[in-house]
Amino acid sequence: MIAAVTSDIISSVLAAVTYLCVPVEYPLWERVSMKITDLKCAVLGRNPVIRIKTDEGIEGIGQAEYAKENMKWLFLHYRDAIIGMDPTDVERVMQRIRRLGAFKPWGAGVSSIEMALWDIAGKAAGVPVYKLLGGKVRDRVRVYNGNVQRTMTSFNPEDFAEEARWMKSQPENFSIVKQAISFHTMMPREVPDYFYGEIETGPRSPRTGVMTERGMKHTIACVEAMKDVLGDEVGLALDCGPGFYPNDALKFAKALEHLNVMWLEDMITGDYTPYVLADLYREVTPYTTTPIHTGEQIYLRQNFMDLIEKRAVNIVGPDFADVGGIAELKWITEYADLHGISMAPHGRFDGLFGLAAQVQVAATLPKNYIAFEYTTGDPDWWYDIVEGLPDPIVKDSHIEVWDAPGLGVTFDVEAAKRHLRKEDSDFFD
Repeated sequence: MIAAVTSDIISSVLAAVTYLCVPVEYPLWERVSMKITDLKCAVLGRNPVIRIKTDEGIEGIGQAEYAKENMKWLFLHYRDAIIGMDPTDVERVMQRIRRLGAFKPWGAGVSSIEMALWDIAGKAAGVPVYKLLGGKVRDRVRVYNGNVQRTMTSFNPEDFAEEARWMKSQPENFSIVKQAISFHTMMPREVPDYFYGEIETGPRSPRTGVMTERGMKHTIACVEAMKDVLGDEVGLALDCGPGFYPNDALKFAKALEHLNVMWLEDMITGDYTPYVLADLYREVTPYTTTPIHTGEQIYLRQNFMDLIEKRAVNIVGPDFADVGGIAELKWITEYADLHGISMAPHGRFDGLFGLAAQVQVAATLPKNYIAFEYTTGDPDWWYDIVEGLPDPIVKDSHIEVWDAPGLGVTFDVEAAKRHLRKEDSDFFD
């Protein structure tokens, strides 16, 4: 009897041991603490791209806006600070490197690293990034067109009407288009007596000043011409500056109230201005029903506090590739929502990996989300070196949210290698 009982016990123990010895697959991030082993940077076309490597063989890709190819030094500046850290502890890594620089161009460096870390975290967990951000609230995300455009060389009402007609005809069937106008174009140089100021030439030369009556009437006529084409079928947003003084900004906004434009962007500050000036926007926003928008150049949530808490604008538009990353964008969106402010993120130059990141975070944003700015591959061969994007990418102004792990897009390495510069030839090693 005793022998039988003992035998049963031994059999049970052996069965348990056998069961426990059966390998069970857990996500890597539950099984092991990964470590960052390297950060590499290459310039593909005009986009700086980073590759963060780990000791588990999982890697993440981050991408900065194009036309920032001179930023390679900045990414490498952060390299030593993150080596040895666990890439799935995204916020811990961010806290370490945010303090190593402020505003532009530092925001682009930090944002691209954060993007790559989320890519790694999603791959390690076997889930898309949106799952790590709280899960999606929408299955497809709306985008607006601020990038599928032609270069304008003349700036008369008929020219803007033709451009609006062309954008309306595009196969993406955009429900919102954004058009540069006024101080965000060469209009002050090409339209006689547009403003009371001197014309400055050269790259990034400022175009700002007090508008003449003639300049104001001309700009309003151009907007009216676009709305005649777009009607109530396609929303019209206007990228206006910066360049307006508050009194002209208010005059312009009130003159457009009957046209129901989507928003007026960066009228007072914005492009290439490392400051916010919320109080100046407060001289405009409360006194017009035309929505006022800004934020694409701002780095970190702290620099949005004045805009949001003072309700200085109706819509904020940070660019995840400059603001500190996708989690930073999500935090700002939620804080704006608490204050009744809408969200329409900038993203024109963020590239195809940037597009993937925008899709992931936009899927998780609250109801104040309107649309993000659709970005394209530049040059066109970018579409040949990136795998995982839907085809076509945009249908009826929306992108379906995909479920592949991480950002859900990867390089076709052999194809991408053909476009590496000589000095970046070891990028994929």
